[in-house]
Order: sequence, then structure tokens, then C-alpha cells
Amino acid sequence: MSRAADLPDAWRRTVDGKIRLRGLGLKPPGVPGPFNAITDVAGVAVGHRTLVRGDGRLQVGQGPVRTGVSAILPRGQARADRPVFAGLFSLNGNGELTGSHWIAESGLLEGPVLLTNTHSCGLARDSAVKWLRARVGQPWILPVATETYDGDLNDIDGHHVTEEDVLAALDAAAPGPFAMGSVGGGTGMITYEFKAGVGSASRQVTVAGADYTLGVYVQANFGLRPELVVAGVPVGRHIRGDEMRGGRDQGSIIAVVATDAPLLPHQLTRLTRRLPMALARTGAIAHNGSGDIFLAFSTAATVDPAATLHQAAWLDARAMDPLFNAVVEAGEEAILDSLVVNDTMVGRDGVTARALPHDRLRDLVGTAPLWATPPA
Repeated sequence: MSRAADLPDAWRRTVDGKIRLRGLGLKPPGVPGPFNAITDVAGVAVGHRTLVRGDGRLQVGQGPVRTGVSAILPRGQARADRPVFAGLFSLNGNGELTGSHWIAESGLLEGPVLLTNTHSCGLARDSAVKWLRARVGQPWILPVATETYDGDLNDIDGHHVTEEDVLAALDAAAPGPFAMGSVGGGTGMITYEFKAGVGSASRQVTVAGADYTLGVYVQANFGLRPELVVAGVPVGRHIRGDEMRGGRDQGSIIAVVATDAPLLPHQLTRLTRRLPMALARTGAIAHNGSGDIFLAFSTAATVDPAATLHQAAWLDARAMDPLFNAVVEAGEEAILDSLVVNDTMVGRDGVTARALPHDRLRDLVGTAPLWATPPA
């Protein structure tokens, strides 16, 4: 194991002080960027709006509330309307990502990405229209909003996410490190029957002598406890006795990949198709009820919406292996961080999603050869 104290602080803890995977002394493969987050890609901004209130018995429209909304701006606030090349892939389509047909058709992502709960996805999409109209006066907008289900803990039919919440998340989007775990759209999420939510990680890669960054952001809400694997160790089978009430296979994961590597839309689609390998490393099987949907974009090309003729550089297909590897490594770490950066949460009707116990995780994975530091 690596010594957590020797790592950059942002790798060990989130901005609000919660311990991360590497802060436990575990060492996933690969070299992260300064924040070990999607915002290591220059220009990318992330914002959250978190809604937690009420306890006890579910009263639709009243609570308890355990939800929120997250925003990812590929080019930040100042250039929120400037398109980026994008691609997407659905591993299992029991979920929603609005605007997906136009991304597949045009190869462009033309605004922010919103992430929230299943029953607030439409409101998030409509609120993004208003936000973009107010900022840039764009007359034709197909925003991207996506979702995972938080109804195990949240009064999801109460529709507690409002337009003001979505606008607040968009307005709060900023570069740099950000809070993870039970924040924003990840507030009410559960993964492998442990409390989960937002996770992120990044990797630095060198291709043909040039340095690039790739980051992954996940809203994780999938899987059953016996499936959880960390560093090749089936840890979920060995952490028993405090399960949630009843098993669950309904859930989803949304993953967003950002990179500054020069890639065309079809190459970005190729990146998204590697994310299932990251999920598989953590034990996922893509249950029938899981919406596993992935989006990738590149900030490298400047796309002028007013131009007729465009020019772009791109990497040769034979040079993409380091980026494929980065997607798998960062995706795996982002999922695990979404579990580690969390506390036990009690939601509606007393349903309890327990936090992944850090001490048990260390004990089970601490000697795992897959994550052992290789000899000098």
C-alpha cells in the first residue's frame, strides 16, 4: 500500500474533508491529475445543489427529501454554449439521457450536462433551456439531462427538485476540486447496497510525446452487495450483517468522460464503450433494471457554430490505447470513490443505506496483489 500522507491532499480528501479511496492507503493503478477529478481537464466546471430535509414516514409531496441536481459544463461558465465533440454509448438502456439522438447524429454536445433523479429529469432539461436562453439567447436548444433512481431513500414522487435548484447548480459550476459522495444528483444513490453517489477520478497520459488528461464523473446507483469487487477481492461477500432491507437490483450508473485529447466523435464513442470494463472491475453485471449510459466529450477542438467550414486535429486510432486504459482506470476509481466518500444515510420510512466500512475495506484489500506497489 502507498502511504496516504505522501499523496497530494486532493487525492486523499474531498474539499469538504471526506476521505477518498487513496486516503485509505489503497493505490489504484495510474497517475491522476492534480485534483483526481473530471475538472483536471482544463475548462470543465462542476456544480451541485443538494436537498436533504425531513425524516420518518413517507408523505408524498412532503418528504423525506434526499435528492439534488448536478451540472457539468464542458467549457465552463464563460463558454457554456460553445459545442464540443461528443459520443455516447448505452450498456443497458433502462434510463434516460435527453438529447442523445442529436449527439449521435451531429457528434456535438452543445451545452451543459444535468444529472438528477429519474422523476426530475424532464424539469432539469427544461430548466437548462431557460438558463441557456437567458445567457446566450440561443433559439434552438436540445439540452442533455440524465438520471438515476433515488426512490429507495427519497420522496421521488414529490418532485422536490425545482427550476431554482437546477439554475443554482448551473450557476455554482466551477473548475477545481469539488464535493463528492451524497451531493447533487448523487444525494439519494445506493451502489452495491452501500451508500453511494458522486465519484470522480482522472488520469494523465502521454501519447506520441504529448501529454493529455482524461477525467470521469459518475453518478452511481447500481448492483447488489455480493457483486462488489475491489482490486480483485470480492469484498461484498465478506461485509455482511448490516444489509439494506431487502435486496435491490434496480438502479443505474451515468458516467461522463472528459478529455483534452484531440478526438473525433466516433473516437469519443470508442472511449465510452470501454466504461463497461471499469464497471466489470468493480463486479457489475448490468442488471435488467439498470440504466448504464455513458457520454464522452473532448475540449480540444474549437467549434464555431457560425462557421460553415471547420478544421480539427485528431489522434490516429493506433494511438488510443493509453486513453482506453485511462477510461477503465479512472472509471473504476470514480465508482469506488462514490462509495468511500460517504456516510450512512437514513431515508424515507427509515430505509437505511449504510456506508462502506473503511476499516473492513482496508483489511480485505490491503494485501491485494493487484494494487500492491511494484518493486523498484
